[in-house]
Amino acid sequence: MTPPPARSAAADTSPVAPSYEAALQELEQLVAQLDAGQLPLDQLLTRYQRGAELLAFCRDRLQAVEQQIQVFEAGQTKPWNDE
Repeated sequence: MTPPPARSAAADTSPVAPSYEAALQELEQLVAQLDAGQLPLDQLLTRYQRGAELLAFCRDRLQAVEQQIQVFEAGQTKPWNDE
C-alpha cells in the first residue's frame, strides 16, 4: 500500500475556489445535497469536509472585505490585496 502523496506548501495556500461567488454557489449545492439525506456515509463525510473548506474560504474573503471597508471609513486608503 503506497502512502498518499504529500501536499506541497503551494497547495495549502491556493484558494478553495476561484471566487467568493463560486465558493458560495458550491457551498449552497453541498448543503442541498446534505439536507436531502440521500448520500452514502463516505460521500457525506467527504462533502461535509469540502463544505467546511468552502465556508472557511468565504469567511476569510468576507473578513478581508470588511477590513478594507473599515480602512475606507477611517479615511485611510491603501491597496487591497485580493488573494
